[in-house]
Amino acid sequence: MASSDSFEAPYKGELVVEQNSYNGYDQETLTHQQQIDQLAEKYNINQSKLMRKLDFRIIPAICFLYLLAFLDRVNISNANVYGLSRDLNLEGHQYNTALTIFFVPYILAEIPSNWLMKKLQPHKWLSGCMVLFGVVTLGMGFVKNFGQLCACRFLLGLFEAGMFPGCFYLLSMWYRREEAQKRYSFFFSSTCLAGAFGGLIASGINNMDGTQGYESWRWIFILEGTATAAIALLMYFVISDFPEDAKFLSDNERAFMKEKLAVGSVASNFERKMTLSDVKFIFSDWKIWLAGFMYFGLIVPAYGYAYFATEIVKSLGYSPIQTQFRSVPPWVAAFGFSMAMAVLSDRIRHKFTLAIVSGIICIIGFIVILTETENTSVRYGALFMIASGAYTAMPLIVCWTNLNFGGTHRRSVATAYQVAFGNIGGIIATFSYVKVDAPLYKKGLAIGVGFTALSMISCCIYMYGVYRDNQKKRTQEYVDHFNAMSDEKRHMAGELEPSFVYSY
Repeated sequence: MASSDSFEAPYKGELVVEQNSYNGYDQETLTHQQQIDQLAEKYNINQSKLMRKLDFRIIPAICFLYLLAFLDRVNISNANVYGLSRDLNLEGHQYNTALTIFFVPYILAEIPSNWLMKKLQPHKWLSGCMVLFGVVTLGMGFVKNFGQLCACRFLLGLFEAGMFPGCFYLLSMWYRREEAQKRYSFFFSSTCLAGAFGGLIASGINNMDGTQGYESWRWIFILEGTATAAIALLMYFVISDFPEDAKFLSDNERAFMKEKLAVGSVASNFERKMTLSDVKFIFSDWKIWLAGFMYFGLIVPAYGYAYFATEIVKSLGYSPIQTQFRSVPPWVAAFGFSMAMAVLSDRIRHKFTLAIVSGIICIIGFIVILTETENTSVRYGALFMIASGAYTAMPLIVCWTNLNFGGTHRRSVATAYQVAFGNIGGIIATFSYVKVDAPLYKKGLAIGVGFTALSMISCCIYMYGVYRDNQKKRTQEYVDHFNAMSDEKRHMAGELEPSFVYSY
C-alpha cells in the first residue's frame, strides 16, 4: 500500500526490526527500555518520579479543558429538554440546523488550528480559544431567535476547532507508544464525564427557572459559559507546552525526554518549519485517508448519542428532570469501560482487537433499541452499550493511528486531518434524529449501525495495510528505494523510515 514515492531516509539509530515482531513493537521493547534506562542513568533521572510529574502537569489540565469544551458543545441538548426550541419558536429542522452549523467552521479550522498552536505555543493558543468559546456559550443564554442561535453555534465551532486535535497532538509529543493509551483514553473519556456532569448540572439548574426573568435553559448556558471563561484564565498558567521548551522541567529532564522519545522512533523535526510541499507529501500517504474514515464512522453514532440521548430517554416516558438524571449513568459506564480497555491495551500493547470489540458492542446496542420497541428497561440498558462501545473505540482508534505517524509535522497534520474529516460525521449525526421519527427514531438508530460498521471495516483494512507495510520494510528493496529518495523527503519521512514498526 505504500507507494515508492511516499517514503524517506533511514533512521540512524540502533533499532533492529525482528522478523517476528509482535504487535508492532513488542520485540523491540526490551531493547528500547534498556536504552531509556541508560539515558536515565546518564541524566540522573528517576523515571517513575518524572512520569508522575508529567501526568500531574499535563493530563488534568487538558482533560479539564476538553471536558468544558465538550460540555459547552452538547449542553444544547440539555437546554432543549427544558424548552429551548419552544421558547425560540424553532420549527421543522431548525434545531437540527443549529446543531449542524457548529461543524462547518469546526471542520475547516482544525488543521490551521494545529499549525497555529505549534507557532504560538499550546498554553497561549488553547487557553485563548477557551476564553472565546466560554464567552460564546455565555452569549447563547441571551439569544432571542433562530438566527442568533445559529450565529452563536457557528462561533462556538470556530473557537473549539483546535481543542481536540490540539490536545491529542500535544499528548502524542509527551508519551511513547507503550505509555500512551491510558493517557489518551483518560483525556478522551472527559467527554463521558462532560455528558454526565451536563445531566447533573442541568437537573440542578431546573430550580432556577424564572430567576432574574430567565428560563432554566438559559441558565445552563450562562453558568457553564461563565465558568469556562473564568477557568480559561487559569489554564494560561497551567497548560504545558512541548517537551523541548517546557519550563517546569529541569535542563536534565528536558534532555532526557527528548532522547527518550527518540528511542525507537524518528526525528521529531520540531525546529524545522513546515512547508506546503511537506503537507502535500504527508497527504500522499494512504494511512492518513483511511484513518479519517476510521474516525468518521464512529463520530456519527457518538455525536448522535451526545446530542439526542436525552431525547431518546425522554421518549421512554420520563419527565424533563428525570430525563436529565437518567442521562447520567450511561456516560459514567462509558467512562469506566473506556478506562478498563485502555489499561488492557497498554498492558497487552494492542489496539485493533479491542477497537473491534468495542465497535461490536456499540452495534449490538443500536440493534437492541431498534428491535425492542416495548420494554423500556431494555431500551434504556442498550444506551449503556452504545455509549460504552462508541466512546471506547474512538480513543483506541485515534491513539493507534496517531502514534503510527512519526515526526512532529506528520503527526500534527495527520491528527488534525483525521479529526476534521471525521467530524463531517457530526453533520450527518445532527440530521439522523428528527422530530418526525420520534419516539422510536429508527432511521437514526439504523444510521448509527451502518456508520459504526463502516469504521470497523476501515479498521480491518488499516490493520492489513500496516501489517503488509511492516513486511515490506524488512526487504532490502524497500531500504534501497528509501535511500534513493531526495534529502528533503527523507527529512520528512517520519514513520516511513524502514526502522519504524507500525503498531497493531
